[in-house]
Amino acid sequence: MRFIAAHHLVFCFASLLFVSTATAQWHRQAFQTLGTQAYIELWSEDSTLASQLILDVQAEFERINQLMSPYIASSELSLLNRQAASAPVQVSAEMYQLLQQARQISELSNGAFDITFASVGFYYDYRARLKPDAAQLQQGRQLVNYQSVELLPGNTVRYRQAGIKIDLGGIAKGYAVERGILLLAARGIKHAQLTAGGDSRLLGDKAGKPWLVGIKHPRQDDKYAATLPLENTAISTSGDYERFFIEEGVRYHHILDPKTGQSAAGALSVSVTGPDTTQTDALSTTLFVLGLQQGLALIELIDGYEAIFIDANRQMYFSSGLTP
Repeated sequence: MRFIAAHHLVFCFASLLFVSTATAQWHRQAFQTLGTQAYIELWSEDSTLASQLILDVQAEFERINQLMSPYIASSELSLLNRQAASAPVQVSAEMYQLLQQARQISELSNGAFDITFASVGFYYDYRARLKPDAAQLQQGRQLVNYQSVELLPGNTVRYRQAGIKIDLGGIAKGYAVERGILLLAARGIKHAQLTAGGDSRLLGDKAGKPWLVGIKHPRQDDKYAATLPLENTAISTSGDYERFFIEEGVRYHHILDPKTGQSAAGALSVSVTGPDTTQTDALSTTLFVLGLQQGLALIELIDGYEAIFIDANRQMYFSSGLTP
């Protein structure tokens, strides 16, 4: 099933991305999940354990997909979009907690992150080069308001208006990556990387050296804009080049500004590093929508998280905790 793929980030081990063999004690596997390419690499002396853990991580991704995909009719998210405007819907504690986390980022960013963007976002079809007309855009924008999703006691959720739709594409993929790394760590793995689309989490280092993570150049497929040496951290990248079409010189891409219902302008790419992939996923989207000045101001307020912006002039800007 297809899942919103909001980001794109490239590991500098690109030649390994489609290898599923074990060399020495590194075990590697590429797989499709959540509508995007995923990759796992881990160090283990036990090949049987490593193979099982790779399968367990894939199963965890699929479990989250079945729970949170808007393209699966039986998912809890689809159930909410069908029924929560009519009556409160009880969801799992897991779904409820992720909705709470999304709400916190919405409040922190004054609505720049808003899962109800799907109320207008569902009119877009980037493969078919479709966008909402003026009437659809106006109608959809009126429904975009994170405060219209009420989080009630007992893990119940209610929408305040009919027609509201939510989509967790800006946070669920990072959540799945974080869950996968926690699973590996709980089984004793000390060194691993797990990536899905542009959301990546590093466990420990790579054989005594940092992992090298390349941030994709937003306008040149075969180049990196930057390479970062990272250990035991997460990184997510949001860019305007992952899902888009160009019409009459205008780029229509999937990162929508909740206030306008249209593609956010001003940045080409935003990457966020920090200790938790759920947060870096949501924050990279948030900062992209906010733009350079407001985005940098926000990230400076969040302890442990840093950002790299590439603006419309292809200039790179770093938050204060990062050295170019």
